[in-house]
Amino acid sequence: MSTPKPQATPSNPSAPRPPRKAPSAASRYLFVFLLGLVIGVVVVVMLMRTLEARKGWQDHYPHAAMQLMSAHSAQLRQKLEANRCAATDVLPHLQAMRTLGNDLDPAFPDLRENTRFAAHTGSFRATLDKALASPPLNCAGLKATLEDVGGDCKSCHTDFRG
Repeated sequence: MSTPKPQATPSNPSAPRPPRKAPSAASRYLFVFLLGLVIGVVVVVMLMRTLEARKGWQDHYPHAAMQLMSAHSAQLRQKLEANRCAATDVLPHLQAMRTLGNDLDPAFPDLRENTRFAAHTGSFRATLDKALASPPLNCAGLKATLEDVGGDCKSCHTDFRG
């Protein structure tokens, strides 16, 4: 009689092992891709911040002037909606907008010599001068003033912003 061959068991080191599959490289490629993506995003953010920091006040001037105009106009609309249309509530915003109207030409030096731009800024300042000469005393007057100012803004933006 022959002796049976021993079965492969974990405790038997001489037993043959099944061949192992080579690990896939896809996980390594995914890791390198994600790492490159994160590093790329960080570099782009750093580059954008550096370019923004190099800008001077002249670069921010046009945007800042328009933002201030928008803020005062929005506050006047809020006063209108809240039914707080007394001259004491409205005049500070109209005066600030008129002062900002003086800054439109220096804020846009490329358009300073343009006759259409000069006409728009002149009309804007004239509308505000008229409103300051006889301030709106009620909400109907404020609404009409806001419509006139908004019309001046819209006409200029239509011509020059597209």
